Amino acid sequence: MNVTDVVGILGMILLVGSWIPQTVETVRHRRCPLNIEFIVAYVVAASLLTVYSYAKGDWIFFTLNFLAALQSSINMIVKVSESFRN
Repeated sequence: MNVTDVVGILGMILLVGSWIPQTVETVRHRRCPLNIEFIVAYVVAASLLTVYSYAKGDWIFFTLNFLAALQSSINMIVKVSESFRN
């Protein structure tokens, strides 16, 4: 593992880690305060970047975007379910 990989892994941990408190709060309260347009754009962008990084063989970028897409998808599902409850 080289310095570039370490920098990438640290960035991935920080970025994915920043979503964890929001996702936990969303699941716990079954309410997502985020704007639906933002969430949808984020899910689509992270999903596209996941495919791109897989095709390029960049496992750090792949993991980052896969986890970001997963966490933001959870927020999106809760946000959409809120609209059906109201």
